Amino acid sequence: MDAKEVIARRVALELRDGMMVNLGIGLPTLVANYVPQGMHVAFQGENGIIGFGAPPPQGMEDPNLTDAGGGFISALPGAMAFDSATSFALIRGGHLDMTVLGGLQVDSKGRLANWMVPGKIVPGMGGAMDLVSGAKRVIVAMQHSAKGNPKIVEELTLPPTAARRVNLIVTELAVIEPTDDGLALRERAPGVKVQDIVAVTGANLFIPADVPEMALSANSAPIDL
Repeated sequence: MDAKEVIARRVALELRDGMMVNLGIGLPTLVANYVPQGMHVAFQGENGIIGFGAPPPQGMEDPNLTDAGGGFISALPGAMAFDSATSFALIRGGHLDMTVLGGLQVDSKGRLANWMVPGKIVPGMGGAMDLVSGAKRVIVAMQHSAKGNPKIVEELTLPPTAARRVNLIVTELAVIEPTDDGLALRERAPGVKVQDIVAVTGANLFIPADVPEMALSANSAPIDL
């Protein structure tokens, strides 16, 4: 199981029946593959859809069905499409139960930076600023480090996406919760030791006496169409 699958499977356990959830582009879209059996979740894309599922099998892609990053998605029974104004009214109005976003950095205060890639020209924040500000719960799904550099840092060196503290950070190594007192290590990946996590984290971690191994969603099949 690779790092992205570990992250997506763990994030899927944060889903609850009846939720409306936004999945950011990239790694977060994989969460749709691991919705626990029997659970009904309405996935929302800020480009204007509610009710999408996992990517369709090769050869069955519909160019009219894509996520906000242009990746192909499936539409589940009852799905609906609408314009961007309606989509952002849902986000800004606080109607999203949860958003799952990728990250470039998260700091010791729980602030996310995920829109400006160093050395690359970007058109702007996209929907990230609105999602972090408007969703009831914000989960960051990202790999623990990039090119040998920690992505969990004491202070952001990239522009913050929003001032708000995120609710949870899930990496292939750990589950970390930002709190008033700093970053708390809640779970460690199977087979990973606490000292291994500390060694590749660029911020102080509050470590309780017992850090359990993270559970992973067992569902490995795309949502039935």
